[in-house]
Amino acid sequence: MIERAREAGVGGALCVLDATNAEESERAKEVAMLWPSVRFAVGVHPHQAGLFVGRMDDVEIQLKSAIVKRRGVCAVGEIGLDYHYDFAPREAQREVFRRQIRVARELNHPVVIHSREADEDTVRLLTEEVPSITGVFHCFSGDAVMAQRAVALGFYVSFSGIATFRSAESVREAAATVPTERLLVETDSPYLAPVPYRGKRNEPAWVTRVADVLAEVRGVTPAELRRGTAVAFNALFGFRCSA
Repeated sequence: MIERAREAGVGGALCVLDATNAEESERAKEVAMLWPSVRFAVGVHPHQAGLFVGRMDDVEIQLKSAIVKRRGVCAVGEIGLDYHYDFAPREAQREVFRRQIRVARELNHPVVIHSREADEDTVRLLTEEVPSITGVFHCFSGDAVMAQRAVALGFYVSFSGIATFRSAESVREAAATVPTERLLVETDSPYLAPVPYRGKRNEPAWVTRVADVLAEVRGVTPAELRRGTAVAFNALFGFRCSA
């Protein structure tokens, strides 16, 4: 899989780890060994926020511990709110989100934001922290208005295989409005494989398909789009990733 990514021109990636999952962190060691240019984000996903009900002070302790144990961490995430599944109480989600933002600010790390059917609360909580925090709205599925709100906060906006779906016209319209210096692409592997791979297990090499679709939407060449996203990626996460 790594070789296919390299052959497709993917020079590096950000791998998202669950701060509550020790087994996942162990697997990340092998990823780092096999693909040294990969860096990591670590965070408590909103689905796991319920684990901290009644012991919120443990959020910072567990997150910092997970970050220290994993070399190559350059971001806190994915963190945020998910009001679609509501696997955790919403107040718990908000408090876990707040506390992780504080850790990111303390460590001077960007954040990787998960926001599903929770845009108003996500923007409100981030607004309280701007300009001392920045990051990316990961796997963006909103409209152009929401994309511009993210950019106004000083955030980047990242588009996944969703942008290639026939029904995702509003997502493509949003992608057309994001400034080049704030635009990112991603796979969200193993989920959301882009067309024509939809339904298969996603993998990093296929991020090139997302980039090609966004290039068409934005009226630029694929090479221009890839150079722009590489620059944006480096600016946000602070390590070299070839175009």
